[in-house]
Amino acid sequence: MTTLKVVNVIWAITLLLSLTACNKASQTSNHQETFYAFGTSVIIQIKGVSKQTAHNAIQAIEKDFHYLNREWHAWDKEGMVHKINLAIANNQSIIVSTEVKTFIQFSQTLAKQSNYLFDPAIGQLIQLWSFHSEDWQGPPPSDKQIQTWLDNRPSIKDIYFKDKQLFSHNNQVQLDFGANAKGLALKRAVQYLHEFNIKNAIINIGGDMTVIGQKHNQNGQKKNWQVGIQSPNNPKQVVAIANMLPNTSIVTSGTYQRYFTWQGKHYSHLLNPNTGKPANTFASVTVIHPDPTLADAAATAILIAGKEHWKTIAKQMGITEVFIIDHQENIINTSKNITLKILS
Repeated sequence: MTTLKVVNVIWAITLLLSLTACNKASQTSNHQETFYAFGTSVIIQIKGVSKQTAHNAIQAIEKDFHYLNREWHAWDKEGMVHKINLAIANNQSIIVSTEVKTFIQFSQTLAKQSNYLFDPAIGQLIQLWSFHSEDWQGPPPSDKQIQTWLDNRPSIKDIYFKDKQLFSHNNQVQLDFGANAKGLALKRAVQYLHEFNIKNAIINIGGDMTVIGQKHNQNGQKKNWQVGIQSPNNPKQVVAIANMLPNTSIVTSGTYQRYFTWQGKHYSHLLNPNTGKPANTFASVTVIHPDPTLADAAATAILIAGKEHWKTIAKQMGITEVFIIDHQENIINTSKNITLKILS
């Protein structure tokens, strides 16, 4: 994906110690695997089933993630999103699947709720800033280029459907779902886990995470998963711990991971569609919500909204659990499930 909203997350709990053979729990596994997708590491940890079952489930998820990465990657010429963008640019319609239509319509709802600070139709703007590639070294686009894009102001609200036929009122629309496609992947991964009758697991896509069920401590007692949130200024420092209730997701957007510096100025990949320029508001925004796709979009929108408007955007998107760090390392925390870590 083109947007790597990666929060450096520390796994706060290690795998359980090996149990004795006489213990019934010895028939089950605490299994973890890592693979690469969406331009980042994916870590899946599963508890309470056999190693083979866990491995089979992770293999199915990995295969699906590679499929999603191809189909939803805006710049993969074999992918579905690229074909949609090509049709729109040529003033043509295109038939899409029910799943794609549903996801785009949900993204339209999220965009409207965010006052279009989250808007997956800004692919041209992302390309202007060169954040569609792996080479983010500048220079930034000229004010004239940005203004030309703003004059056209493509938006996901320009898209409409007739049955499964997708149309756009604006041929400058270029879809890029980097801001919420990982949320879709997390949601699909949970579906696979349920198909394998897995009830306790945590899925981490470069810091965007979903948990189902709970874990167990060494005494066999159930305990919620815990996730560390790191400082944007010091990636090795955990500043807070999130106590993850079952079936919830945690997503962070930050201006400190994907950026370039040009003539001494920092340019983040998180672009404000209303100005055409990178957001320079908060350093990071973490959102907890049951729906990972909503959390993914909301974290981006709240960060772009900044100090004056983030509460409005959070309310409109139905977000109540937010953890914000600004550039002066001040913290805003509305979540009773996130506690500051006492630093030694």
